[in-house]
Amino acid sequence: MGWRSRSRYNQWPEYVPVAERRAKAEREAEKLKKKGQDIKPVMIEGRMIAHSFWGKGWCTHLESFGDYENRLPRGRSYVRNGSVCHLGIARGAVDALVAGSSLYKVKVSIQELKPASWAALKSHCTGKIGSLIELLQGRLSDEIMRAVTNPEHGLFPKPGEIKYTCSCPDVAHMCKHIAAVMYGIGARLDEQPELLFRLRGVDHEELLSAEAAVGAIAGDGSRRSRRRTLAKDDLSAVFEVELESETAELDEVVAMTIEAPVSRPKSVAGRRPSAAKPVPKAKTAEPSVAVAVPAKRKATAFKPTGRTITNLRARLGLNKTDFANAVGVSVATVTNWENAKGAVTPHNKGLCGLQRLHEQPSA
Repeated sequence: MGWRSRSRYNQWPEYVPVAERRAKAEREAEKLKKKGQDIKPVMIEGRMIAHSFWGKGWCTHLESFGDYENRLPRGRSYVRNGSVCHLGIARGAVDALVAGSSLYKVKVSIQELKPASWAALKSHCTGKIGSLIELLQGRLSDEIMRAVTNPEHGLFPKPGEIKYTCSCPDVAHMCKHIAAVMYGIGARLDEQPELLFRLRGVDHEELLSAEAAVGAIAGDGSRRSRRRTLAKDDLSAVFEVELESETAELDEVVAMTIEAPVSRPKSVAGRRPSAAKPVPKAKTAEPSVAVAVPAKRKATAFKPTGRTITNLRARLGLNKTDFANAVGVSVATVTNWENAKGAVTPHNKGLCGLQRLHEQPSA
């Protein structure tokens, strides 16, 4: 990397055009892909960095910090021109690669939401969010929006809860590479809003009430339940997956939880139907040999609670990782389920997976 001298005591790196930086970064990222690293670039179309409720909320929240006011704008052009070559979000941490004069590594640490704050937020939201899709798409009432975006007690982190480092030689407290990553998080929340909850170490499903979860799965025919029912097309649009197999499993679960109506004989000309006459048993010359036929196990609906989920996993002899893979959820979700006191409210996929495992014989 060349250096351009302004004076004897003041030097700065030579300017490298954006196209050249991006080409170099893409070559470096390709090398990392070949080594097996999962590279997730941030791609932005147009001038707007974020479009959704959660993405805009993140960016607006950051820009409200007085300490960041003069530092964040340096990263806008970087994230817009695709310089954030990789951005991964995990529980309490963000790792990223940003193209500059070289490919720089950025790490952002964010404190998990305090249990007391999460409990207060759950208490405030329970019963007021109709469905998972309403939550992830930000279709919330003004009251809930104010609660989740509250600067002090909401989901977004406060300045003191954020720490970051960058491998670049810039001595600024927040360099342009870090600023680009902070905006990149908002852009990523446009695509995967559930990552905000993962970043803060909480399970977004806990904000849904048990009533909403049941209404979303089966519905009772009322206007309220129909409003809360999750449409398959809407879920596909949010998660970008095909839900045919999941819908079939869901139908099986619903069918098992609803008792089939008892058929009654029709009356003829006002007469009451006569009772069916018993059919006499046929007499046999020799006593028949009784053959034991195993009784078919009656399918019952699984009632998810912290204890029943723990017992189900123990009965099948599965560790948390294998159990989570079998259900189709994350290990963190299984941990939250088992730590819950009382009933839990899994979404459709999780409930179907639990029901399927519930019907399996013990290991």
